[in-house]
Amino acid sequence: MNLSNLFNQQGLGVMATASREGHVNSAVYARPHVIDEKTLVWGMTDGRTYRNIIENPHASFLFKIAGGGFSGARLVLDLIKTEEGGDMLAQIKASADATVGPGTGASVTHVAWFSVTEVRPLI
Repeated sequence: MNLSNLFNQQGLGVMATASREGHVNSAVYARPHVIDEKTLVWGMTDGRTYRNIIENPHASFLFKIAGGGFSGARLVLDLIKTEEGGDMLAQIKASADATVGPGTGASVTHVAWFSVTEVRPLI
């Protein structure tokens, strides 16, 4: 599956994480920035998803393409690194301001880089 093509489509994404103790969390998340077919990047706030990936670097992301049916993908992710500054964070903040609304990017304080270890069909 070509991830660049997948995430160029409108849809709904859900990030699932778990704490060190196994407490799970699911959150609606924006489409990622595609670096290449094995590397995806998301902007994050100081919420539970970010705290979980710091404790447990494994996550999954489900993306359902908008419209009828069940087109999309389920991705298994491993955290590569996080950043609290730099060009990627600035780009994500600007993108949030432009697509969601002015000032939205201010809440994005981290960038999480993930390796895609598995891609599975939605159903």
